[in-house]
Amino acid sequence: MRTTKRTIAIVCGGDSSEHDVSLRSAQGLFSFFDKERYNVYIVDIKGTDWHVNLSDGQTARIDKNDFSFKLNGKTVWFDYAYITIHGTPGENGIMQGYFELVHLPYSTSGVLVEALTFDKFALNNYLRGFGVNVAKSIMLRRGEENKFTEQQIEQEIGMPCFVKPAADGSSFGVSKVKKADQLAPALRNAFMECEEVMIEAYLQGTEVTVGCYKTREKSVVFPVTEVVTDNEFFDYDAKYNGQVQEITPARISPELSAALQAETSRIYDILHCNGIIRVDFIVTKNADGTDRINMLEVNTTPGMTATSFIPQQVRAAGLDIKDVLTDIVENQF
Repeated sequence: MRTTKRTIAIVCGGDSSEHDVSLRSAQGLFSFFDKERYNVYIVDIKGTDWHVNLSDGQTARIDKNDFSFKLNGKTVWFDYAYITIHGTPGENGIMQGYFELVHLPYSTSGVLVEALTFDKFALNNYLRGFGVNVAKSIMLRRGEENKFTEQQIEQEIGMPCFVKPAADGSSFGVSKVKKADQLAPALRNAFMECEEVMIEAYLQGTEVTVGCYKTREKSVVFPVTEVVTDNEFFDYDAKYNGQVQEITPARISPELSAALQAETSRIYDILHCNGIIRVDFIVTKNADGTDRINMLEVNTTPGMTATSFIPQQVRAAGLDIKDVLTDIVENQF
């Protein structure tokens, strides 16, 4: 069933602990898209169960051969997939590889970039080669828990430090470790989420995040958001249960704000990204008192609920999220 309007799949769900968070992003995106311009459907993916959520509460099975579905006896083909899966398979290149095979344009970066940005340890070491500041870290694979002693880790990374899944979303399995004897339970917690775990040095400073997207015609870097929480770090409760202050624009100097936006744009270009990304930073102080910008993470499928960072930044920039999404979709055609 072909129509004059493009038909868009908002692809959500996934197989990580952030499945339900992804569903909330899908609902946000559904509310943002220009319905006069596009036919929009939410496609929920979990394991081998791929289905479309229809407006009457029913579901329709996705045919994985061509990513189509049946509606009232007729086949509906999609023109574009907007991926909003947090975690596997939508944030690590797997879903992107599938869409490449069925020749369907999609909203994120390509297979290699998604796989790279999903692996925090690999990304940090890759971007370090381009002069991006990152925290010192070491990586452990499952079965290598005893590769380093607690004393060796403390000597190499310092205390406090963070223990986090190296290749997963950033909301589950993360611990702030203040003493060496807390490493073992933190590692167990992280290994429940992922086969690889990163132990990363703690950086004391101001946490900020910056969104960006680019098309053939323009480069858009959003205002900086300052992230303030009384929690030990920006954990699940801070992200999704309101235990955080998100201040846009951030309470920083215009010079620092411009530097953060420039670094975000540079990282976008280094990675050759597509669609919206969000780069998280922490700003520390050098010995001479000047600011040092440290990259924490590149998020290629950032949250898209009405209260998520990107919609906040879009509003602060005086833009309409509906127009931003239209820019991103139409750039593929």
